[in-house]
Amino acid sequence: MPTDESFTLPINVDPNVTPDAPKHAQPTIGLIGMGAMGRMYAKLLSQAGWKKILVCDLPEKYEKLKADFANSPGVQPQTDGHAVSRSSDYIIYSVEAEFIDRVVAQYGPSTKVNAIVAGQTPVGQPLVLIQHRSTKDALTLVENILRPFRSRFVYLTFEEHDSVTANTQAVTHAAFLSMGTAWASTESYPWEQGLYVGGIETAKVNLALRIYSNAWHVYAGLAILNPSARAQIHQYAKSASEMFKLMLSGGSGSLEDRAKFKERVEWARKTVFGERESISEEDDAAVAGETEKAEEDKGTSAPLTRSSRPPILLSATILDRFSLGKSQPPPPLTVPESPTTTSMSLPFSNLEPPPIYRPNSHLSLLAMVDCWAHLNINPYTHLSLAATPIFRLFLGVAEHLFQSPTLLRSAIHSALYDNWHRADDLEFVIAARGWSQCVSFGSFEVYRRRFEETRRFFEPRFEEGGRLGSEMIKAVMETEVKREEEERIRRGL
Repeated sequence: MPTDESFTLPINVDPNVTPDAPKHAQPTIGLIGMGAMGRMYAKLLSQAGWKKILVCDLPEKYEKLKADFANSPGVQPQTDGHAVSRSSDYIIYSVEAEFIDRVVAQYGPSTKVNAIVAGQTPVGQPLVLIQHRSTKDALTLVENILRPFRSRFVYLTFEEHDSVTANTQAVTHAAFLSMGTAWASTESYPWEQGLYVGGIETAKVNLALRIYSNAWHVYAGLAILNPSARAQIHQYAKSASEMFKLMLSGGSGSLEDRAKFKERVEWARKTVFGERESISEEDDAAVAGETEKAEEDKGTSAPLTRSSRPPILLSATILDRFSLGKSQPPPPLTVPESPTTTSMSLPFSNLEPPPIYRPNSHLSLLAMVDCWAHLNINPYTHLSLAATPIFRLFLGVAEHLFQSPTLLRSAIHSALYDNWHRADDLEFVIAARGWSQCVSFGSFEVYRRRFEETRRFFEPRFEEGGRLGSEMIKAVMETEVKREEEERIRRGL
């Protein structure tokens, strides 16, 4: 981890202090902002044994704050941020990104001499520590204060943090925000129509509901305040638009037009996931007799990713346990005649889609992998470093599609020849463009209004979707944690 040797200012307490130390030897910890995250930090710090925790929220919430923490050892509510800042040795600003500049400007001048000032990060995920304009002793003190959280420490510069956050969160959120907005625009829950149900559709639906059930500002700050995130969200919308145009021209055009779409998908797959057999024009016929169930019966082949790691996603049949809807038998596939003089011999009698999962274009996934490829992002690089459960699952869904020749051929075939999802794909492209423009405007208010408009549509289904989504994430993450622990043991770490 890079250090700045030019900073030699002392800190106010022994950096090696622990919660077992006498009260007078402990640091005074200050929390400015007592929303969900601030309250969680206060609770965990109190449970860990720290005895001097000063907290504050808006002045009008002072009395309620006193009542709420009356029985929390060590937690002392203050009237405002000035009282917290002037007395604390370690200050954490736990404020919505929209207001952070204003709040720091208001209370920063009252900061105690030689105090350590920081922001906050969610608990339970890898906890990123950024030593910026501070000493090694300051870093040691922060480590000791936060060690009871039992999070794995990750050490980055602020530039690295922006890049990692953009790579693992911003674009993933944009994808699910776009899915949700597209579904809301059609005024229908996709799982109730029997069209997008089962298998990897289960993961997409549950994760979209999970994002919209949370507070809008959690995602707004990640997107608007991070320059790397803005660029990636723009590329995602561009990839979605370009892939959709290629789908349209290929489906109604010549063999050459269809080849352009397939070559674009194949290039993205090779760039992100590595080498394997390419998808040729003849693979349209290869769709015959291939089903997702048959693919599962054979077992998932080892993915040829850059990291050569096992696949993330559980089998599609296991994911079905967490589905909000039930699938309907899809109609037979039909391929329109080519407008060119070139004929294709296709065994229509065998062109039956998977009996359980209805093929569709999976445009959101094609666009994501295309986006990663254009930005030369290896999504596996930061997987164990700072990946959220949502990112792991979305990568797992993309990996599941792109690493299965059967599923990818079915998606390409459906993208080119099926018309039933065209309107939904169009809504998705419009939504992706809209979210990209929203982020480029840099307006938290526009972001909030757009988010909450979609949120209202899905709100009646949050309870059921939240329960199933949490169970799904738990099932996948337990497997991932075990796998990563085995990998660390194997590598002797």
